[in-house]
Order: sequence, then structure tokens, then C-alpha cells
Amino acid sequence: MKLFPFQNTYVNLPEHFYERVEPAKVPAPSLIRFNEDLAGLLGLDRSTASDEEIAAQLGGNVIPEGSEPLAQAYGGHQFGGWVPRLGDGRAILLGEVVGTDGVRRDIQLKGSGRTPFSRGGDGKSPLGPVLREYLVSEAMFALGVPTTRSLAAVATGEPVYREEKLPGAVLTRVASSHLRIGTFQYFLAQEDHEAIRILADFAIERHYPGCGSEGNPYTAFLGQVIERQAALVAQWMSLGFIHGVMNTDNMTISGETIDFGPCAFMDEFHPEKVFSSIDRNGRYAWGNQPAIAHWNLTRLAEALLPLFDEDREKAIGMAEERLGEFEEQFKEAFYGRFRAKLGWRDKKEKSGEFVDSTLEFLSGGKVDFTRFFRELTRVAAGEPEGGLIALSKDGVASAKWLQSWRDSGEPDVDLMQSSNPILIPRNHRIEQAIVAANGGDASLFHRLADAYRTPFEIGSDLADLEQAPDPEEVVCATFCGT
Repeated sequence: MKLFPFQNTYVNLPEHFYERVEPAKVPAPSLIRFNEDLAGLLGLDRSTASDEEIAAQLGGNVIPEGSEPLAQAYGGHQFGGWVPRLGDGRAILLGEVVGTDGVRRDIQLKGSGRTPFSRGGDGKSPLGPVLREYLVSEAMFALGVPTTRSLAAVATGEPVYREEKLPGAVLTRVASSHLRIGTFQYFLAQEDHEAIRILADFAIERHYPGCGSEGNPYTAFLGQVIERQAALVAQWMSLGFIHGVMNTDNMTISGETIDFGPCAFMDEFHPEKVFSSIDRNGRYAWGNQPAIAHWNLTRLAEALLPLFDEDREKAIGMAEERLGEFEEQFKEAFYGRFRAKLGWRDKKEKSGEFVDSTLEFLSGGKVDFTRFFRELTRVAAGEPEGGLIALSKDGVASAKWLQSWRDSGEPDVDLMQSSNPILIPRNHRIEQAIVAANGGDASLFHRLADAYRTPFEIGSDLADLEQAPDPEEVVCATFCGT
């Protein structure tokens, strides 16, 4: 039974780029959910495998035919502190698949046991983080955000011990690649410039082949990564999304969102909002994300310096020129996203100032971010404005803001409907789904997974999922899955 038409290119890189390792076997793998749509995109022959056979492969008990399992090596800055050796401590790359769209993607198991990079951990995952990543990553995809995706969630039939005894699970993650800024940093720390060149050539061929024909492929490569990350972070912020752990080992070269541990979508808007339980100083708050992205990209530029030019000062100048493009690229993407949310297809004079004042209004009025733009879209479509006014703690300020928006001209309702989601993965709903699933009931998880596939569509049976949490339901902190 061959489910995956595997190819393996990463394993052809030098052996110190990874460690060969096999997933840990588990007592009773069972399929919780299989992403049929993604499987079709990957060109998987679902008809050749039963649920039990899929669970055996994606739970770790059977090495899929054609797979050459490995754990990738990388380092990284975690909350600003340098860690020279991180690597895949609980993830194993099975191989690569070229999908029906011609795109090569990694197939990786998360929570599949110890690797040489585990640093004392068990390499396993509780069920909760697996369900969280499945829901949030697939919701991000449906929202149009570049992201890793989830092919399957498999229960392992064994307990995992953290603060308490929890059911175990394995996630099958799909990504354009798992190359990170930290992968380049790993070799820089070893002063292995040849490895950096090999890795950069691999990344260019896989993600940015057009750079190969540039005068300097490596500065062009840096520029492309900068552009994608600027656009990605702007898109996150336009959805009220806080990544929560923007370490350099969690920032991909491909420009995809990766690692959905302590992430969250805001309810009440505030630019200093933090959810991650380990982000005690607010380093990765909503409003800090562009500055952190730039800081991380600077670390990538440092790793690439030896490839830019033999003259270090000249190489630094080339890096600074590229890094200097980030701010304008981010601002253009950020304000463009918010103009669309406001219904403005074209640039308007002082639109940036209006966006800034809108965010100040939302923060001051403790307004639910997603509900606000959802209600604004309704108002633009001719519905009553009472629902919008009621969202703010300051009704007078709300009415004043609304009049200013109206004075700006006729909005493009279609643009607003495609820019302002009705459904997002609300923190309290995800927590409810995890608690229920830990108790053996995955029905809410499946309901959410189905609903998040169409976040811009109105569903009469989904009205409860639109609602902000009641005070007793508010989630104040989210956690890593380690």
C-alpha cells in the first residue's frame, strides 16, 4: 500500500544538515481527522488505504514506502536569546510530494517521538496542541494566509505527561519546506560558509528560482524573503492574529506561517495584546510583530553576508540596502489590507492616518476586532448600524467614527465581504474543543474544522461561532505544545 508518491531531496544534502531517525511506535493509532481536500492537492491515492492503514503510517508505526525519515538541524534566537542547537526535537520529515499543482511540499510528523535534537524531552505531543494546529492552520489557509497545513490528526492511544496526564496525538504537517532563518544561523554559528551556500542554493532552487539569474542571487534571495515576510506579517495583523513565538527558528524562508502553539486571534483589540504564556515582556505583542520580523530578517542577512561579497563592509552595505526595503513594503501591505477592510479599493489621501485613528478608537472602546469589521460590512450593505455602535464602550465615539467613515465616500461592499471574515478560530472555542476531545468527544473539533473552511460565508447554523466570548470564557493565555 503506497499512499505517498515520495521524493526526497533534503536527504541528498550533506549529512550534517540532519539526523536520520524513525518515528516512535505507538500502541493504538487511530485517525481523528484526515484532510481529504489537501490529500487531493497532494495527489495522494486515498483509495489504496483504509483509515487504519493511514493511522498506522501517520501515527508512526509504519514507515511509508519511499520515505527516508529525518530530523532537520537548526538553531535560533528564542525571545532574543541565542540557542546554537535546536533542530526538530519532536518532528520528523518523512519526505516530499509534488502535488497536482506542481508544487513540492514536505510531509512531516509532529509529536512522533524523540530525535537527537530533543534536548531531554520525550518528543511526544498531547492531543490539544495537535487539534489547535489543525484548526488554526487550516483556518489560516481558508483566510488566504500563506501557511503550513494539516493533513491528519492521529490519536496514539497512549498518555503523554505534562502538568497532567493527557491523551497523545500526532499531527501530519504539510509545508512548502521547513527551512527557517534558524537553519542558516545554525551553520553561521559553526562558521560553515560552504554549508550556508549549499543551503541558500537549495532554498533558491526550491522557492525563488528567478533569483538564480540575478547578478547576485543571494542578495536577490534575501530581498524576496523580506518581501514575503513583510506581506505575511501585515496580513496577520489585518486579521488580529498574534503569532506568539516569532523566534528565528519559527520564521520560514518560504514566507509561510509556521508553529501554531501560543498563537491567538484577538477578541477585544489592543496593540499591546499578548497571549503567549511565556512572553512575559510582550516581545511578540500584536503591534511589535513588524519590528520583530525585521530583527529576524537581519539575523538572516548576517548569515548570508559571506555569500554577498568577500569584502565584509561591502557585503554589509548590500544587506542594509535590502533590509531598508522592509519598512515601506510592510506599510504598503499593512495599510492596503486595512483600506480593503474599510471598503476602499483605491488609495485615499490620509488613509493611513484614518487607519491609525481607527485602531486607536478600537483600542479605546475595547471593541471586538473581528466583529467590528463584520458589522461595518453589514452597514456598508445597507443594514442598521446599531450592532456596530453597540460594540464600543463609548457609543458617542463610535457614532463619530462611523460618520467620518461615511464621509470618506461610497465603500466597495464586495471588497469588504472578501476582506472581513465572519469566522475566525476564537480562542475560547478552540479551548472548548480541546477540553471536550481530551474527554473523548471530538464533535466540536470537527464542527469547527468544517466551519473554518468557509470563513467569509454566512451560515445560519454558525451564528454562535461568530460571537465573542462571555467574560467567563475569555482566554488570557495560550501555551506551547512542548
